[in-house]
Amino acid sequence: MVTPEHNRPPGRHVPASADATRAALVHAAMGLFGRQGFEGTSTRQIAAAADANIGSIAYHFGGKEGLRMAVADHIVETVQTIMAEAVGDPAAFPAATGTPQAARALLAAAIERVVAFLVARPEAGEIVQFLLRELSHPSAAIDRIYAGVFEPTHRRLCAIWELATGEPAESEATRLAVFSLIGQVVYFRIGREPVMRRMGWRAMGEAEAGKVAAVVIGNLNAMLAARTGRERGDRHDPATEAAP
Repeated sequence: MVTPEHNRPPGRHVPASADATRAALVHAAMGLFGRQGFEGTSTRQIAAAADANIGSIAYHFGGKEGLRMAVADHIVETVQTIMAEAVGDPAAFPAATGTPQAARALLAAAIERVVAFLVARPEAGEIVQFLLRELSHPSAAIDRIYAGVFEPTHRRLCAIWELATGEPAESEATRLAVFSLIGQVVYFRIGREPVMRRMGWRAMGEAEAGKVAAVVIGNLNAMLAARTGRERGDRHDPATEAAP
């Protein structure tokens, strides 16, 4: 009987070739699960796409379900890395930002970094496609991705939003505002084909990602400016001031 990788005794060395096979299986599974669905994909197809022996799936992951969870872990690790590069450690927010202006600059930098990944990097398409499949038929994999990516990333951005605007991080308005920003960015990956056709672009690479980022950052600035104007209006509302 083959012992799954996660059940092997601690300290057992994994050869570099085994690591390469494992990574190839994860990437092949992510693409196939995204395009064909979990049930519509066979282990034989995954092994063929990864140029691996079909028995290596049982060896490394214990089976197809274990491989799906490994894909979820890969997505969590990838997005966590991107967000760490974009906004750093959540515990460092107050010290790292200091002022509303710095927090706003951090939000803009986060948008620029995430757009560069989602729009320009091919792997992002497979990640989003896999997520859309999982969201339409939720499994334990989406629970793991939610806990490792969706919730902490959203909370992280809400915390920066509070520093930028003074609005409570966990208020309904803040959470919806952050979702609206995320939605704008994700659309340019989901709607990649119609966007390219309408814009007359042959591809969406770094140059196109920069143009998308500029538009989304402009929308962010408009949202922040509206809140700044509202705050000023609240402070100088004639209805709240004593009549002469």
